[in-house]
Amino acid sequence: MGSFPHIVEDCAGVLQVLSDGTIFRSKNIEFNMPVIDEKSVHFKDAMFDKNHNLQLRLYKPTSSSSPGNNCKLPIIIFIHGGGFCLGSRMWPTSHNTCLRLASGLKALVLAPDYRLAPEDRLPAALDDAASAMKWLQGQALSENNSDAWLNSGSGVDFEQVFVLGDSSGGNIAHHLAVRFGAGSTELAPVRVRGYVLLAPFFGGVVRTKSEEGPSEAFLNLDMLDRFWRLSLPIGETRDHPVANPFGPWSPSLEAVTLDPILVIVGGSELLKDTAEDYARRLKDMGKKIQYVELEGKEHGFFNYDPYSEAANHTLHIIRTFMSDNSS
Repeated sequence: MGSFPHIVEDCAGVLQVLSDGTIFRSKNIEFNMPVIDEKSVHFKDAMFDKNHNLQLRLYKPTSSSSPGNNCKLPIIIFIHGGGFCLGSRMWPTSHNTCLRLASGLKALVLAPDYRLAPEDRLPAALDDAASAMKWLQGQALSENNSDAWLNSGSGVDFEQVFVLGDSSGGNIAHHLAVRFGAGSTELAPVRVRGYVLLAPFFGGVVRTKSEEGPSEAFLNLDMLDRFWRLSLPIGETRDHPVANPFGPWSPSLEAVTLDPILVIVGGSELLKDTAEDYARRLKDMGKKIQYVELEGKEHGFFNYDPYSEAANHTLHIIRTFMSDNSS
């Protein structure tokens, strides 16, 4: 008589994988944070991929123009984190962040969901993020069937698009930057002006000093390894090209032209060294990249408290990056 199935992978009870392959996702997650009631921003949901039943959430400031001028709103595509295994546009961490981005940067924000691992392993999440970009292109090209917030009279600027990815979303943002290249001509008339990687989730077989450092309040090395085990193609290591852009089997980025990239990471993050190494390598290749490290900050410092002093400083950095790369 066989033994009963037992838990072999456990992500804080939110996601569990059993020994017989059964996957359990909790529907009753307790978030120790309120959902912000931001009166200055409207939001709604829209389907962008019917085949995979994927939706995105749009956020629009009630004031339709940037302060002090009559310019159209730039567009920010926000890609949530969660180790490729967790997260949703509806989670407070994502929702509150997007409200803050929309109000603080006076931008229309699009936050797409993507398929999660282990049910859908990488590169599914990357493909879904690319589909969201193509959906935006379809909205820009449509004369009659576009969303009211994105039609020709909506006051948004399809030539001022920035992609902002948090953690695993930062990893996805990198791969979008490589896929679409400088100028994003494949997405015309949508024009991506830059990519913001907030504590990007990269990995590698060789451990970094920060990975081997003390655990954070919401993150530890076991969790990082678990996310990679559950999300990478079965049998692959952390040197897979999706995890490690500079791994032994990763294509060279030397000849790839990239739009400007901004990397922001907390100084006390386990992911700090991989983020810093990523920025240094791209800079050595002559890419236009900026690296900012916030002393003492841990993973999630922005989305767990998007109205904090550190978050306000981060918004200022992003706002400057957008201004510097708007043409």
